Amino acid sequence: MIEREHHARRVKSLLSRFPVVAILGPRQVGKSTLARVVGAGKREVHLFDLESPRDEDRLRDPMLALERLRGLVVIDEVQRRPELFPALRVLADRPKTPARFLLLGSASPTLLRQSSETLAGRIAFHELSGFAHDEVPDGALDRLWLRGGFPRSFLARSEAASYEWREQFVRTYLERELGELGLGMPPATLQRFWAMLAHHHAQLWNASELGRAFGVADTTVRRYLDALTGTFLVRQLLPWHENISKRQVKAPKLYVSDTGLLHTLLGIRTRTELERHPKIGASWEGFAIDAVIRRLGVDRRECYFWATHGGAELDLLVVHGQKRLGFEVKRTDAPRVTPSMRTAQESLGLTSLDVVYPGAETYALGEGIRALSIHEVARVRPLL
Repeated sequence: MIEREHHARRVKSLLSRFPVVAILGPRQVGKSTLARVVGAGKREVHLFDLESPRDEDRLRDPMLALERLRGLVVIDEVQRRPELFPALRVLADRPKTPARFLLLGSASPTLLRQSSETLAGRIAFHELSGFAHDEVPDGALDRLWLRGGFPRSFLARSEAASYEWREQFVRTYLERELGELGLGMPPATLQRFWAMLAHHHAQLWNASELGRAFGVADTTVRRYLDALTGTFLVRQLLPWHENISKRQVKAPKLYVSDTGLLHTLLGIRTRTELERHPKIGASWEGFAIDAVIRRLGVDRRECYFWATHGGAELDLLVVHGQKRLGFEVKRTDAPRVTPSMRTAQESLGLTSLDVVYPGAETYALGEGIRALSIHEVARVRPLL
């Protein structure tokens, strides 16, 4: 098993400061395992799994079930019972906080809107994704890129077994998870839309184009996109724009959140098939951007891309305090400085500009610009 100690430390730190902490992420990403690690060594740990009929019955009267408990109370699959949140607010406000609550869920805070409102000031969120590149051996980066970070996919005994697991995951997730959230969308429809997004991976969102291709209104495809984003299946990288002389792009870029799922939706089973696929560059772009964001430890709301209608662009801009860190992704053995990079450097006032590439060495490319090996990203100093 791959230890995820930094996630455990982060959740323990949040629990020391907040009466309620929610670990959010897609199914099968390791939330329950992380909760067991966090609870190890504690005198009292109480677990409720809302997929268990017995536990669901116990929580029909949440005050009766939870009020007398002490220590750590873990409630798994909390998105199934958002009506628990008012009771948790009352319990979180008790003097001396006799119990801390660790909630596990498969929906974003936006979809768990009741928790954000009812527990405002009492709850902290920690997002758990699949394995990051700094959690696996350096020699396993290609496997992580092909299979993605879901533990069962990454650790599968073969590429065939990994692909089969991901195929089953796609089907059951759409049939079960989105249905439980009451989104009212046929699973087959969402699967076709998700597959269509895979072909637009690393491209600008164009509701009109996707709506025409899908045969529905712009508002409908927007609702589909929000559903997949809210359950961590798709990432939106927002555009950065400010008052400069250039006309700037204002539509977000879309990424399937896990490269293993991306490759499954594209029908890519092996590394050989990936190397021959026209989306290989886009796939690697998403993989590298995610690696940088997760290593820096920044909030994804501090992460943007930048592009102008004149052709200048920057794949990733991280705005953290007074720092503006730029990252360009190039799948080449010998990256070079381009006019677009210089434009981004000057227009945005970048603190630094790194060109992330698959080679083995990190070296200077020019003033304020360096080539950053994907293998060296794990040694970048986190901002948080």
